Amino acid sequence: MDASTLRAAQAPLKERYRADPAAARSGTVATGDYRDPEVTATIDGFAGPVRAGLHPATGGDGTDACSADLLLQAVLGCAGVTLRAVATAMGVEIRSARLRADGWWDARGTLGLDRAAPVGVQDVVVTILLDTDADDAALERLAAATERYCVVGRSLAQPPEIRVARS
Repeated sequence: MDASTLRAAQAPLKERYRADPAAARSGTVATGDYRDPEVTATIDGFAGPVRAGLHPATGGDGTDACSADLLLQAVLGCAGVTLRAVATAMGVEIRSARLRADGWWDARGTLGLDRAAPVGVQDVVVTILLDTDADDAALERLAAATERYCVVGRSLAQPPEIRVARS
């Protein structure tokens, strides 16, 4: 997709959302259940079900997806698509890219051993190495726009509300 094709695809959406801001509110949903045994949750994904379970640092055996890894995969996918869309709009050619997300979490917090230990993935860093002729100023604009417009990254800045109820 080139910049003109991207703009053409987005133009009617932007026009609609300017005229009717409420139309821009887009729902998204994830579903899952406890169809599998053990301490797991099976999440229905685009590529099929993913069984999430305990990380080895919290008693798992390493055969299930760790939720922290899934979080990093989500932020990396979002940042990667966002950067590519911004690069397309800017006319920056990317010949190839390597994407990586790193983060750390303290198992003491998750296991309730130390109330001072944080619960959650900390120090998330997304690194995108590009094979491109873009100059440093363009790369800085790409990074800033990616951070600004990455839905998952921005969502991490404000924690979600978690509700538990009877069905």
